[in-house]
Amino acid sequence: METTSNSSVFLLTVNGQIEGANFPDYDHLYCKYCYVYGHDWAPTTGLEEGITQITSKSSQSHKLIWNFPLETTFKSTNPSGWPQLVVSVYGPDVFGNDVVRGYGATHIPFTPGQHIRTIPMFVPEPTWRLQKFTGWLLGRRPEYTDPKVVAHGEGREGSSCLPFFNELNSCSFHSVG
Repeated sequence: METTSNSSVFLLTVNGQIEGANFPDYDHLYCKYCYVYGHDWAPTTGLEEGITQITSKSSQSHKLIWNFPLETTFKSTNPSGWPQLVVSVYGPDVFGNDVVRGYGATHIPFTPGQHIRTIPMFVPEPTWRLQKFTGWLLGRRPEYTDPKVVAHGEGREGSSCLPFFNELNSCSFHSVG
């Protein structure tokens, strides 16, 4: 075990929550999350990925509420590859299968303090008419095999996406740098 102190290492502590979402056309949704970060970054405490509970809309509000806690600490030697939170929202289709309802990502805030982020969501769209017809017939829409591509961009070449006015509204962070 190395006991030398390295003054060039800094810590990023994230305390926050995935509060809720606006998906007017859907109900009974849950959210999966993970962090994407550069090579010089390493998580020291907390979970790197997780899944929320299933939530439903209330009769007074069309907002879905999770209030799911996020607590993670990262260490790094430089800010390149600053961590991002990637979220994927899933829910049942008409056949009862879990399908993606939206993908989104946001950088962890760069400055210490309390922050609220609203994450726009999108879903991949079929590029060929046959794919579109097959998806409609089977009730399946295209999904990323690894949702982390949302944060990178690599691996999304040639894919078309349908932006939604749905949003993960919002993630609140309290970061300590």
